[in-house]
Formats: sequence, C-alpha cells, structure tokens
Amino acid sequence: MNQDFTKEIQDWLYLPHEQRDYAKGALYLLQLTGNKIMYRNLMANPRRNAEFIERQLQKRLSFRLQRLTHAQVEEMQSQVNVIAKKLFASREQSQAGLNSAEAQQKLRGAKLTPNSGENFKQGKRDDHDQLPDEIQALYVENLGIVQRMRELHLKLRSLSTEDNPARDCDRYPFLKDLIDLDKKLHSNWETYDHYTGKDGVAVMEDNAREESRKAVRMINLAKGRYAKKPSEELKVQILALYGKVINPTDKLTADLKELGIL
Repeated sequence: MNQDFTKEIQDWLYLPHEQRDYAKGALYLLQLTGNKIMYRNLMANPRRNAEFIERQLQKRLSFRLQRLTHAQVEEMQSQVNVIAKKLFASREQSQAGLNSAEAQQKLRGAKLTPNSGENFKQGKRDDHDQLPDEIQALYVENLGIVQRMRELHLKLRSLSTEDNPARDCDRYPFLKDLIDLDKKLHSNWETYDHYTGKDGVAVMEDNAREESRKAVRMINLAKGRYAKKPSEELKVQILALYGKVINPTDKLTADLKELGIL
C-alpha cells in the first residue's frame, strides 16, 4: 500500500471545507475504487457531492491507516518521545526560573551566536526589534507552534488508558502532526537565529553549515554501528541528525533507506 498516497488523502481531509478541491477528492476516489461511472457522476458537480466524497474518503482512509504496521507507528512514537522530552523539559526549566540560554540551545538545537545575548533566554535575539517584519514573525509563529505541540501531545496521551491503549490508527494523526510541527519549528529557528540581513534575505551563517557537515559525519559513523547492531534508540538519533543536514545528498538518503532508517 502506497503510504504517500495515504498521507495525501489525509492532508486533503485536514483542509478546511472551503479550501478543499472536491474535483481532486473525486479523483482520489477514482484512484481508490476504479469506478469510472461514479467519478463521472461526481464530476458533474463536485461541490454538490462534497459530503459523499468526504464520507467515502474518510472511510477508506480509516481502513488504510489501520493497515499501517505497528512498527511504523512505534518508530514515529519514538521520534515524538524525543520531541516531547525537549518541549516539556523547556517548560519545567522556565517554571523553575532556569530557562537559560543553554536551555534554549537544547530546545532549538542551535549554537549560541553573536546575537544570542540576554534576550536569548526567552528565545529572542538582542536585535529582534531591528529585524524585518517577516523574520520577527517567525519568532511569534514559533511560540504558537510550541503551544500547539504541547496541546497535541496532551491529547495523544489522553487517548490511552491502562485498560484501553490507543489503536495505532488513532495515534497516527497526532504523531504525524507533532513531527511535522517540530520540523517547522526548527526550520523557523534556523532562519530566525541565523538571519544576517545580507541583501535583505535570510541566510545561514557558517556555524549552521558546520552543524550540517558535523551531522553528516556523525551519521556516517552511526550508520556503520546501526548496520552491525540495529537499535531503536540509535535509529532515532540518526533521524534527528538527518534533520539537521542541509540538502542531504542522494547517496546519504539512499544509504539510510537501505538500512531501513528512512
């Protein structure tokens, strides 16, 4: 089963009703069922058939999600556990008055830069007010992303009880959203932290590129260990490093796919 197609359908269903392309939804049903007569009938007026298209896609999506292997969901859960550990550790440090620059560094996975002065303890650069509006907006957006991630994680935890553990297909949407939001969070910090104003475009400083090169070196060392002795913990570490690589090469990606890490 094509999991990319499953995710495409799920992303479509996540869209607000007014943003959905119901002609595309009808095409998804054609791809799923092969029923050309139904497709032609739906295409006569896709929006009038919106409820039918949504209901049929949701039913088939649920079936496809149930067929996700337990190992795939557990792999995503391992990634989310690492993400949640950073998020909640940051909140506890803040409540204890220990939200230092070092704590922010751990949360963001970033090196302290010349712009990382006293304000960095709140995640804000000293020159924040002099930055372009679109760069300042990334800081505000990330505050909302962190709050959203914490809410999703609490909902994820509430799905399960000791007597009634959550099904994989129920956990999957929350896990996927948390992982996607974490990528967006770090992408925003990467741009915000390393903006230099050159030609008015956000550029990464040398330390960001060095971090990328360092991550590649560490992956090359770790993948040899993983090939000899695979473990879930090492797999999560390699995935975290891979996320720091700027424009990973096709060979690196292929190697990790061959090992079953990607």
